[in-house]
Amino acid sequence: MATVELRFSALPEHVRTARLVAAAVARRAGVDEAVLDEVRLAVGEACTRAVGLHQSAGISAPVRVSLIEEEKLFSIEVGDEAPHTVPGDNPGAHGGADGVDAETEEDEMGLAVISGLVDDVEVTAGENGGLIRMSWPTTPPAALVP
Repeated sequence: MATVELRFSALPEHVRTARLVAAAVARRAGVDEAVLDEVRLAVGEACTRAVGLHQSAGISAPVRVSLIEEEKLFSIEVGDEAPHTVPGDNPGAHGGADGVDAETEEDEMGLAVISGLVDDVEVTAGENGGLIRMSWPTTPPAALVP
């Protein structure tokens, strides 16, 4: 299992770099060329979400991205250190007439976009941060014919 790890300051200008690195590593890992745009977009959404969470919570820790190449599978994990609350923990705490503020709606929209781009996605969140894990199948390089 080969892994590439990135850590970057929670600044929007670093999201593009994470997208480019993710696409390059995915290509090398054997992710289908037709899917690379989806990889780029999904990583961009996940990293943008993490940057936003860090900035809104005043967290100076870096955003973490792990690019993991396994047999027949390529995974990307985007982690943040922002505390997440479970919806319904504190009704009305988010403001707005229906208890949901614009920031929460934007977060949910980002997760919906990621879910639309990636068939295999898992989102976990807790008081110590969150993690989005996305996976794509890979095809081994064709054997060289003499």
